[in-house]
Amino acid sequence: MTSIPEALLWCLSAGTAAAVVLAALSIRASGQRKALRGRLTAAEEQNSATLHSNTELSARLRATEAEIRHLAGTRLPDLTLALAHPHVPVRGLMDARFAGSETDQALNAVLEQVSEAITKERARVDAAAQSTLRGATTTIQALLYRLQTALQEMQHRYDDPNVAQDLLNADFLNEQALRRIQATGVVCGAWPGLTREDSYLAELVVGAASRLRGYERVQVSNQLRDPVAVVARAVEPIAITVTELLANALHHSHRELPVTVTLQQGNRGASVIIDDYGVGMHEDEVKAAMELLASDTDLLLTQLGDPPRSGFAAAGQLVRQYGFGVHIESSPYGGVRAVVYIPGDPLLTLLDESTQPMSVMAPLPHRSGASDRPAVLPTGATAPVPHTPTSHTPAPAAPEQASGMPAQSDPAAAPADGGLPRRRRRTPVTEQEQDQSLPRTDPVRERSPEEAASRWAALQQGTESGRAAAHTEPPRSPEGNAQP
Repeated sequence: MTSIPEALLWCLSAGTAAAVVLAALSIRASGQRKALRGRLTAAEEQNSATLHSNTELSARLRATEAEIRHLAGTRLPDLTLALAHPHVPVRGLMDARFAGSETDQALNAVLEQVSEAITKERARVDAAAQSTLRGATTTIQALLYRLQTALQEMQHRYDDPNVAQDLLNADFLNEQALRRIQATGVVCGAWPGLTREDSYLAELVVGAASRLRGYERVQVSNQLRDPVAVVARAVEPIAITVTELLANALHHSHRELPVTVTLQQGNRGASVIIDDYGVGMHEDEVKAAMELLASDTDLLLTQLGDPPRSGFAAAGQLVRQYGFGVHIESSPYGGVRAVVYIPGDPLLTLLDESTQPMSVMAPLPHRSGASDRPAVLPTGATAPVPHTPTSHTPAPAAPEQASGMPAQSDPAAAPADGGLPRRRRRTPVTEQEQDQSLPRTDPVRERSPEEAASRWAALQQGTESGRAAAHTEPPRSPEGNAQP
């Protein structure tokens, strides 16, 4: 048997060891390659995620920029328009993904700050405008009152019928201007500008109607059981309110249709109910009117429209200041019904008709069974005991009367059976007796103011009594039936 050389054994041993080492190194290198390949894959995945994140971030940044442009170009203009017109909606986010996010909160914060700044600036500018208008209307109102006084003095001074008619026309036009100025001043926070005495409610309503063109269409029915009167401090505010409601009724109904006014008395107050047969109001218009009449917030002039409609706004200011109420609703006749409720405490009182007779212009009340019914009185007040005067004295005209309002027949001249009023006739005077009664030295005798006033009252009573006896219509407004 041949023996293996020792050198060969050593070589085989060395080769085996080298093979083992190479195998170990190969295994190690393979592990390193796998680890490197895993790190490379992870790096590629991380790089892909980074690229995707960068892409999303870029898209979100572009969307945020678009939202900011949408805010500046669309939402802010919508906000400014909505502050002036609450029915206009303000558009929301352009991208719904931002809903509830910090971006949405930041944009809403911008809208709130801009809204607050605009509201404060509008209030400041409107307050300055109202202050200016308040001063201007107060001055103009005072001048118009002086002109009214001058016209009334001229009516008592001149006896020429043509001059008297022209003065009546001028006085009536002055009353129109005074009403508009007065309503504008009240809207701006001014005092009504006129102090009155306690006045019968029926006189107040007739006087309010006499301020309007088309007053001859107003038909007043007095259903009061007692001589109900409005206390002095509330006379002019309630007169202004009734005037504006009547103006609205006359303006929105045909010029040949009547506007009915009914005076009702309750246990706790009295009401003035105004019904027209006009075009009516939509639900949103009624809602807007009631907001003006009942809102406790400060009113801005820009909320009155263009041209501004100050009627309901002026009534709302007076309602809040004096404590009476106004309600607007659709009328059963297809038009609009307005109800002015005057609480008995503290705005109503009772007057003694023997010491302060009611004007002949006011409609006759219906007082059947009045003594058996409770009267509308303030707390602690007692009703005066009326008595029949022994002699008739011509009643003074209503304090609210505009000189263009036609007078009614004297109730004392009407017979008890409800027939036509009797005409007071004077004994005819011949031309010779008339010539003898005039002084030769002074053919044009100057009359005293008292005598002129007496003659003017006699002329008005005689003219109206003649019209009532002949069943003729009352004279129309010099302006015709033109709407305000």
